[in-house]
Amino acid sequence: MADLASDALRAAVGRARGLLRDAARVVVLTGAGVSAESGVPTFRGPGGLWKNYRAEDLATPGAFTRDPRLVWEWYGWRRSIVQQCVPNAAHVALAGAADRRVFRIVKQNVDGLHVEAAQSPAAQPLELHGSLFRMRCTRCTARRADRDVIDATSLETLPRCTACGALARPDIVWFGESLDANVLGEAMELASHADACLVVGTSALVHPAAGLADLTRRAGGAVIEVNVADTPLTNDATISLRGPAAVLVPELLAPDSDA
Repeated sequence: MADLASDALRAAVGRARGLLRDAARVVVLTGAGVSAESGVPTFRGPGGLWKNYRAEDLATPGAFTRDPRLVWEWYGWRRSIVQQCVPNAAHVALAGAADRRVFRIVKQNVDGLHVEAAQSPAAQPLELHGSLFRMRCTRCTARRADRDVIDATSLETLPRCTACGALARPDIVWFGESLDANVLGEAMELASHADACLVVGTSALVHPAAGLADLTRRAGGAVIEVNVADTPLTNDATISLRGPAAVLVPELLAPDSDA
């Protein structure tokens, strides 16, 4: 095993490994913390400022209506940073586990690193909040993958729908918007029938995603939290582990012969 910080943590990791090993169905909920060791910034808080704007001021339908060029400039900047990042050991371990068993990843973060780490359809995540690298038409709602550099020098150079020519927007669920009902419904179904829910790197503050672990817990399943700090979920979790996702998640999911 990796050099874990204490005997207590090693013992807790061992118990969590047993719960995950014995679970026939596992759902994983990940947040921004799963990508921390990849170098993906959170874009919020004191270190998340961009031209004196907060994410909450730019990631809204109103902001896009007022100034689509500014919003696209911000998303283009974010994309340029994330494109320099690669999946870390946590992404790789989760993708590998999904290849081996009934194990579904549900992600809140939009950086696309889970998708990059996936080696099979089984490892493709369910995206609650969308993707930085996908666009959606503001008129016909057509979607397409896109990793090109964003030219936000004028309204005329902003991304356009290839189907109808209308202005495109990032395919991300913004503040004030509802999650896709079908995607949320699938996530809730998975959580309600899971024997274990592994929650990695999420603040457990953003609803409705934050309620998925509680669905598993109320159905009698185990909830295992991995985070660098306490969250609102900590007291209700079956086991709560403190440490970086890239260290703890591979330990939790390694095949028994590698433990």
